[in-house]
This record gives sequence, C-alpha cells and structure tokens, in this order.
Amino acid sequence: MSTASLPTPDRAAALRAALLSAGFTADGLLDLLGAPAYAALARSETVPALRATRGDGPLPSLVRLFLLQRPVPYARAAAALPVEDALADGWLRRGEGPAGEDLVHATVDVRPYGGPDGEDWFIVSDLGCAVGGAGGIGSGEEGVVLGVGGASTTLAGITVRTPVGSALDLGTGSGIQALHASRHATRVTATDVNPRALDFTRLTLALSGAPEAELLTGSLFEPVGDATYDLIVSNPPFVISPGARLTYRDGGMGGDDLCRTLVQQAGAHLNPGGYAQFLANWQHVEGEDWKDRLRSWVPRGCDAWIVQREVQDVTQYAELWLRDAGDHRTDPGEYTRRYEDWLDEFEARKTRAVGFGWITLRRSDAETPSIVVEEWPHPVEQPLGETVLAHFARQDYLRDHDDAALLEGRFQLAAEVVQEQVGAPGAEDPEHVVLRQNRGMRRATKVDTVGAGFAGVCDGSLSAGRILDAIAQLVQEDPVLLRDRTPESIRLLVEQGFLEPAGSGAPTAG
Repeated sequence: MSTASLPTPDRAAALRAALLSAGFTADGLLDLLGAPAYAALARSETVPALRATRGDGPLPSLVRLFLLQRPVPYARAAAALPVEDALADGWLRRGEGPAGEDLVHATVDVRPYGGPDGEDWFIVSDLGCAVGGAGGIGSGEEGVVLGVGGASTTLAGITVRTPVGSALDLGTGSGIQALHASRHATRVTATDVNPRALDFTRLTLALSGAPEAELLTGSLFEPVGDATYDLIVSNPPFVISPGARLTYRDGGMGGDDLCRTLVQQAGAHLNPGGYAQFLANWQHVEGEDWKDRLRSWVPRGCDAWIVQREVQDVTQYAELWLRDAGDHRTDPGEYTRRYEDWLDEFEARKTRAVGFGWITLRRSDAETPSIVVEEWPHPVEQPLGETVLAHFARQDYLRDHDDAALLEGRFQLAAEVVQEQVGAPGAEDPEHVVLRQNRGMRRATKVDTVGAGFAGVCDGSLSAGRILDAIAQLVQEDPVLLRDRTPESIRLLVEQGFLEPAGSGAPTAG
C-alpha cells in the first residue's frame, strides 16, 4: 500500500472521458481479455491477462497500468489518457526503467465496474487491493482500503432500491455502496473510521461521474449524531478476531459486539418505513440458540429478516482470515502463535462456530413486530432488492389477517412456481409434492395433496374457503375440519412467496 498522498479528483471528468474512449469498461475488459483470462483475473491470476495485453493500443495500456500494476512506457500512456494531467493530479507517477526507459506507474487501483442499469463506473482502491487486480483481495497492512469484492456486490444486490430522500453508507471503504445509493437517493452520506477511505470514496464517485456525497469520519453512528435516514447500508468490519489488527475487517470490539451494536443502534436512525441492511458475522455459542441471539439484537419498532448463508467451525474461520491477511506466508512460528490467539479467543467466549449472513431491518413501529430468522445456504437469484420488499409486504399482510380473514381472501400462484412430484418410478401416487420457485430466494417446500391442489387452483377468482370446500368434497373430507387445519399452511405459502394475495399489487419473489 502506498503511503503517498492520494490523487485529487479535480479533473476526474477528463480522465473518465479518456478511460471510456479507450473502452476501459467492464464490457471492454471482457472483449479484450476473453472469458478465460477475465475469469482468471477475478481469481487474481494475472498471467492470462498479461498475455492478452501484450499488444499496442490504449486499452491494453490502461489494463496493464490500473489493473495489473505494470509500468507502461510514457508514450503508450500518453496515447491512452491525458498523461501530464494524470501525473500532476497524482493518478500516475513517473519512473525510469532498468535500461533508462521513461515509464509511468499507477498510484491506485482503478477497477471498471458495471452498474445495475449498464452504467460505466470505476472503483478506486489501494494498489493490489481490487478483486481482479494484480494483488487480489486482502492485505496485512493496517489502514488499507479494499476495492470491490464478493461481500460488496452481495450487499449491493440485496439492497432495496426504491427512491429515497436520504441514504447512509456506514463504513464506506472505497465507496461502492455510496455509488449505488447515488442512483436513487437525493442525499447520500458516507462515513468511515479511516479518513483515507473517505478520500477513496471521493475518487470513486468523481471518476464514476456520480454526485458528491457528504463524507464524515468516525465510528458507527457517532459521525451523524441524531440524524435519521430512509436507507442505511453497511458492509462493516465484521470479522470476529482477537484484537483490532486490520481496520478494513476487524471491528475492534469483542466477539460479535460490533455487529450487534450496529444493528441495535440502527433503529434510532431510521425514518418510519426506512430500511437498514447489513452484512454480519455472529457467534454460535455453546448452550445458546443462534437464532435467539440474533432476535435479541433487533431494535424496538423494527421488523427484521435475518438470513444465515454460511456457517464455519472456528478452525475454518480462523484459517480463512489468517490467509486473508497473508499470515500463512509468514514465519511458521508466527503463524502458529496467531492461530493459537484466534482459538484462545473462541474458547474464552465458548464459541463453536461463526455464522455469516444478511440482516435487514424495517422500521414499522408495529405493536407485534415480524422477526424472521432463518438459515438458507442455497443458491439465490441476485439482485434481491425486490425480494426484500416483497418479504416485508407479505409480513404486513399476514399480520393484518387472522385465520378467518385468510379464508375469506383470494390468492394467486406466484410467477415461475413449478410443481415437482417425487416418488418411486412407476408408483401410482407420488411420495410427496414439492413447490419450487425459480426466482428470488428459489425456495422449495413440501406440500400434501390438499396443499398442492389448493395452490394449483389459486388464480384469484375464488376465496380460499370456497376452494377448500370444493377440495373437501373431492377427497370426501369434512369441510369444517379442512378449514380448521389449513390456514397454517396458507400462511406458510404466503410467507415464503408461493402465494400472493390477489389484487395486492405487491411483488412476490420469494
């Protein structure tokens, strides 16, 4: 990581125009490198990309400069961008090669990044710290500012994208979430405990042609005082580690206290109806239900949807983050000592595993809040912003409708739900029936023959009660008993997005 001062964004518009003119975009990279080299670059394997950029032309020069961090002859750089301005503003530095060549070097990573509506954006970060850059993600240096990675894109994908007046990106890093928020928020505020991160955010926004954001230094909600927002997003330093060695990942609080504090304090900073969305890690503590642990984090007045996507035992978790910092490449004795420190920390806290996932809060001020905590490690379809909105809309509907109201309601099968029958080959009847979504969370749920028949008939024309009466006649069952036992199944199908209240107009992706 360079300790030199960062570039100034004053002439970023001219630099942006040059990058776009050369085709230095996400699509341009794919065209130049080809799919195999492009995929290898995402794994931080640079040899295929170096081979693909041996030719002349502005685009190969820019890829070598800003993604591969290779020096480029001055003349080639001058053919690709306003080199003297880039040198004066600090994007580049000049140097002499072994044979006296006049070379220029990049001072920062610049990563082309495609926006959700085809925008050509650029993420600016420390050298070697962009996924697909020369060094790959991760650094053992304190204060490093990372580029875009899997966690960043995951959070961007699950974020609700309705137009809002105000958005807060807490712990902004290189400004990826602030950049996304600039598309649909009138006012964007970005905070970080690391002042260099705010400088990188300013560069990312300027080079991407996005509006400026309010940039504030400090930890958690301290920089914003009592301010409230319509949207809060955070990819915080959630790693549960012994100490606060690396600012970009280690929260500096014991265990999962940073994530807990972030979630608990968020409620007071949400406007009515506002959303707060986070990535987080949490402990699985001996003798404690992890779901109860997370329910206790939810602030008063907020509904919550918490999804655990992955669980690692403490040895896997420690090894992951030791490798992230490059500790596996250090002296074996030092690596062993640090590994022991992690295991000592977990043992002291009776932590047996660590969960990773998403936390979404919505300030509803409901008397009976909806708090859904679930484990879903299966593939999903990003982006999920509409799916998040649909989840809370369904919770509102179910909260407002008792069993009698459900039976009076009319429902329709959600789009792209299919039925699968599972059983032995040649059997007259299936062992069970599965309803499966092909969108959103891609859920699957078992249903009995009554449930399958009910879902298949739901087209919004008949009430649930009338459908059940017809099914009772077909299967020769008492309609009163069937009405009594079915509302729970209807609730589950609505909650998981298989059925939608007819005429609700709400999105239904699971």
